[in-house]
Amino acid sequence: MDRRRLGKTDMVASVLGFGGAEIGYQGVSGRTVARLLGGALDAGLNVIDTAECYENSETLIGRAIGGRRRECYLFTKCGHARGWASEDWRPAALLASIERSLRRLATDYLDLVQLHSCSLAELRRGDAIGALEQARQRGLTRYIGYSGDGEAARYAVESGRFDTLQTSVSIADQEAIELSLPLARERAMGVIAKRPLANAAWRYARKPAESYHQTYWSRLRTLDYEFLKAPGDTAVGTALRFTLGVPGVHTAIVGTTKVERWQQNATLLGAGAPPRDAFERIRERWRAVADASWVGQV
Repeated sequence: MDRRRLGKTDMVASVLGFGGAEIGYQGVSGRTVARLLGGALDAGLNVIDTAECYENSETLIGRAIGGRRRECYLFTKCGHARGWASEDWRPAALLASIERSLRRLATDYLDLVQLHSCSLAELRRGDAIGALEQARQRGLTRYIGYSGDGEAARYAVESGRFDTLQTSVSIADQEAIELSLPLARERAMGVIAKRPLANAAWRYARKPAESYHQTYWSRLRTLDYEFLKAPGDTAVGTALRFTLGVPGVHTAIVGTTKVERWQQNATLLGAGAPPRDAFERIRERWRAVADASWVGQV
C-alpha cells in the first residue's frame, strides 16, 4: 500500500487508515477485531484512528495489536470521555482522558492525540490546546492534532499550534478543499481525511433511517454523479481515489467490520489517482449544485 509523509511529522502513513468507530458502536467481538487489524497490517496499512468515546474501541484495539504495536501509528481523540453526547474541555479532564486512552490501548505513548470537534469558541480560549501541548511535553503523545470541520478547522490551521488536521473530505463533502486544506498544505500540516467514502450513502435506494447517513444521501441524490451508477466496486474506488487525489490529503480513514475489505480497498487504489479530467468533473458538479448549507459534517 502506498505511503505518504504526514506533513512535517516523521510519520510515513499508509494512504488508508483504520477507523475505530464501527467496531465500538457495532459491538464487534475481540476475535473479529484481531482478524480485522491483523489483515489490515498484513495489507500494508499502518494507521489506526479511534477515540475515547467510541464505546470500547480503544480497548479492543489495544488487545488486538499486541506485539505489533511498533508496526503502526496509534491515533486517538479526546473531549468526550463520557460519550459523544457530553463534552469536557477542561485541561485536567483532557489529560485524564489521554492517560486512560494509554491504558486502554495498552501502550506507553500515542503517536497522535486530537481534540475531537472542539468548538471554535473553545479553540480560541486556548486551554484545550494547551492541555494537548502539555501531553506532548510529558511524552504521552508524539504529535497533537485537531479533528473537525468548518471555521473551527480553519482556525486550528491558522493557530499554528497543531501538527495535523483531520477533516471531512469526500465526493459529498468538499467544503474543506477550499476552506482549510490550502492553508494546511502551505503550512506542511499532516491532513487526515475522515468519512472519505461519504458513508457509502449512495447504496441506499431510499433515505436511510440513521441520521448519520441522511445528509450525504440527500446530497448525493442532488449531485447525481454518473459513476455512482456503475456496477461492483467502481463507485468505491472512484470515491476513494477522489479523496486521496485532493491536494494536501495524506491518508484517508475508513471504518469497516469486514475482514476482507482491506485487501479489496488496496486493490481498488492500485488503479492510482483518477484522471485529472475525472477529478475536475466531480469538483465542477459540486460547484454547480452545492449551496451554502453544505458544510463539512462532523
